[in-house]
Amino acid sequence: MKRRPVTPFSLSFLDIMFCGFGAVVLLVLILNTTAVSARRQVFSDLRAETVALQEQVLINEANLLEKRNSRASVDQQLLITQRDSEKIISTIKALEIEIASMSANTQTRREHVAKLSVDLKQLDEKKQRSGSARGAHAGSQVLAVSGDGDRQYLTGLKVGGKRILILLDASASMLDETIVGAVRRRNGSVDERRTAPKWQRSRAVTAWLLSQLPATSKFQLYAFNTQVNALAAGSKNRWLSAADSAAMKAVTSALAALAPEDGTRLYAALKATTDLSPRPDNILLITDGLPTQGRNEPTNATVSADQRFQHFEQAVKMLPKDIPVNTILMPMEGDAWAAAAYWRLALDSGGSFLTPARDWP
Repeated sequence: MKRRPVTPFSLSFLDIMFCGFGAVVLLVLILNTTAVSARRQVFSDLRAETVALQEQVLINEANLLEKRNSRASVDQQLLITQRDSEKIISTIKALEIEIASMSANTQTRREHVAKLSVDLKQLDEKKQRSGSARGAHAGSQVLAVSGDGDRQYLTGLKVGGKRILILLDASASMLDETIVGAVRRRNGSVDERRTAPKWQRSRAVTAWLLSQLPATSKFQLYAFNTQVNALAAGSKNRWLSAADSAAMKAVTSALAALAPEDGTRLYAALKATTDLSPRPDNILLITDGLPTQGRNEPTNATVSADQRFQHFEQAVKMLPKDIPVNTILMPMEGDAWAAAAYWRLALDSGGSFLTPARDWP
């Protein structure tokens, strides 16, 4: 069989065709590679954005949970606050009721004190009318006390007895009739405290009581503040003779040298009555108000009116029965309950209660 001849033109044409096709394929491959790279970049960007959005969602969920917890805490705190407010309102109402009750009691006490003052004034006038009868008694006095005629007496006081105990309040409040004045004088020197006008009056009252003691009686003079001391050195817990001029001189000398200081513990003073043997049959108490201390040492620097009244009641329980207590109340501001308390003590014990005139003796 005769072979078909190959012409050069045919071969050249095929080469051209294959070259063209290869170029097209190469172009397609280049374009496709670029498109794939672009798609990968876009996909990578979208994935990163998706991750960022997921993280933001997690953060928002955490914030939402925190806000919910915070709201629950606020609600709980609001509930607690509401309960506390209700308690405070209840406490305020109770205090208002208590204040109203105390105001009513205070008004009643003031009216009672006013009535007592009127009664005392009437008794004073009655005593003045019968003052001339005192001349016959002057010769039996165990101690001479200077005074202005009939001004040299205290109305209604029972000074008699076989064993007479005089209790003199020597606390800092006896320095002045006002709280501010007492505090100011308390910080003064010993000589300044001795010469305080109120204290001089208190010593004059004590000296007058000593002068009125029956010559046949026994006596003892205790000064008390936070402690109790016998004015005659070495005589605590024993009786002195009113007719003993040496004992009387020792007592009056110690009285002149005494200077008030510290607080008032009536409990210790009345407890001292149980240490005397035999016990007193008459107690003369010179003070200016309710005690500031009780049986135990105070834990606070201040004391309320209710606490002072409780200290008073605690002290009165120490008194033996059937011993009259005669109280001479010196003036002091801010202690409205004192007069009523000591007046009640006088009634219960069978004694007396009085306040001397400001210009006595």
